[in-house]
Amino acid sequence: MMIHLFEKLCRTVLRIPVWLGVCAALVAGVANVNAADTDPVQGLARSYFPQADRVGEFEGEPLAAPVYAGERLLGYVLRTSDIAPIPAYSGKPITLLVGIALDGRISGLQIIKHSEPILAAGVSEKNLKHYVDQYRGVSVRKRVKLGGAEREGYVTIDGITGATITAMVMNATVMKSVRKVAESRGIPVSGGAPLQSDTTAGLPAGQPAPAWWLGETSEPFWVSVWRGRVWQVSVLSLALVLLVFILLFQDWLTSRPVLLKYIRTGYLLFTLFFIGWYSLAQLSIVHVLTFINAILHQFSWEAFLVDPLIFILWGFVALTLLLWGRGVYCGWLCPFGALQELTYKIARRFRLPEFNFPDVIHERLTALKYVIFVMLFGLSLQSIGYAALAAEVEPFKTAIVLHFHREGVFVAYALGLLVIGVFSRKFFCKYLCPLGAALAIPAPLRIFDWLRRRKECGRPCQICARQCEVNAIRPTGEINPNECHYCLDCQVTYWDDHRCPPLSEKRIRREKSRAVLERKKAAQEADVQPPEK
Repeated sequence: MMIHLFEKLCRTVLRIPVWLGVCAALVAGVANVNAADTDPVQGLARSYFPQADRVGEFEGEPLAAPVYAGERLLGYVLRTSDIAPIPAYSGKPITLLVGIALDGRISGLQIIKHSEPILAAGVSEKNLKHYVDQYRGVSVRKRVKLGGAEREGYVTIDGITGATITAMVMNATVMKSVRKVAESRGIPVSGGAPLQSDTTAGLPAGQPAPAWWLGETSEPFWVSVWRGRVWQVSVLSLALVLLVFILLFQDWLTSRPVLLKYIRTGYLLFTLFFIGWYSLAQLSIVHVLTFINAILHQFSWEAFLVDPLIFILWGFVALTLLLWGRGVYCGWLCPFGALQELTYKIARRFRLPEFNFPDVIHERLTALKYVIFVMLFGLSLQSIGYAALAAEVEPFKTAIVLHFHREGVFVAYALGLLVIGVFSRKFFCKYLCPLGAALAIPAPLRIFDWLRRRKECGRPCQICARQCEVNAIRPTGEINPNECHYCLDCQVTYWDDHRCPPLSEKRIRREKSRAVLERKKAAQEADVQPPEK
């Protein structure tokens, strides 16, 4: 109880993301002492069965506890992690206490343990309660689907906004668990789809089913998720292939600035609307921390494959980190980064003033995001859930995943960063983003240097350094791979013989030589012309 009260204090009273790390650390300090305040089974079981006066022990195969009113059996309660421990995005199963009545209907459902970051931060208690309450009265022989059109033989329920994959994992583990208990206890249920046994698809009789085994299919859970999102996977894959061509032929594009401008603006719009607001595929520092946590404890690819778009994006980021560095994601594929970039462009159309810190101050401010990343990483070693709370320093869930439909303080924080970014290009990305810091750490390992520079860059030419609005070019002319967002503006200048001083000098010499030749040619033509009569 103490943990929940303290967590609620952090989320409702303090409400400032910067303080969340402090609150989480304090909660973590007492977590081990208060980890087992009370057993929730007795109270929840009685809420599932109001007439109950006694709950038996968990026994049998699969494990389930009988619930009685006197000597009359009312039904059973079960823990899903005992029966179908399907790994969720954290790599660990979500434990739900489920009640099943003797008529084969679910009488109650409650999450009692989880390690899901998105449930700890980003999903309101109201939305979570609405989700689990929809299972009351659902027959175990019905198939449950999340959202979409109604289908015969299926029960359609609402998912969890911003946590679609987590909701799908919970749905799979709940329905798998209750079907196995119903089958083992001989609970009669009329109608609906027949229960499938685990001997299907070549699984030997008597062998325990894998954690991801579903009652109605023999394939891994993530496979069904990918099949259900095949068109989104296809669109994203094509977009990433296009981006690879943009990067490979960047010299050709940057020599055609008007074309590049339209392509880049269009891609940023695609990133914001399709990758971000529609697909909710905004990468986060929480994904990095979850991946590290999985490596340190129990790694499973299945846990990451359950979200196909996130998985594809991370695979692409890993590839581009080796070839191009951090900037490809930050400059092209981050939905919140795209939102900042687009609002900044609109502000320039209205000629709003700009502000950039002096180089000395800028260099020191860039260290903030690394400090934030290290703090979050340290907190994640104690609890990934608390780290997710502290990761609210990222406005991604508010602005992208939840479409600004959130408590006022979170909305104010996200909008505040956008307003600052109107005057200082990508302020959050430059100084506060822990994800950017995590991606910048391996940036020096990139294999190639694709961004062209001249010997005159920085000595004495400062054109690109002054025009780089994320301050990624040092006064000495070098591009800082840790800060570059790969917008290609400096490459446009590189090929522009009116903006790049070395090219401009060559152009002027060519024009002078051409003018001299034209004058000589004109003089020669005048000498050979016959005199007028």
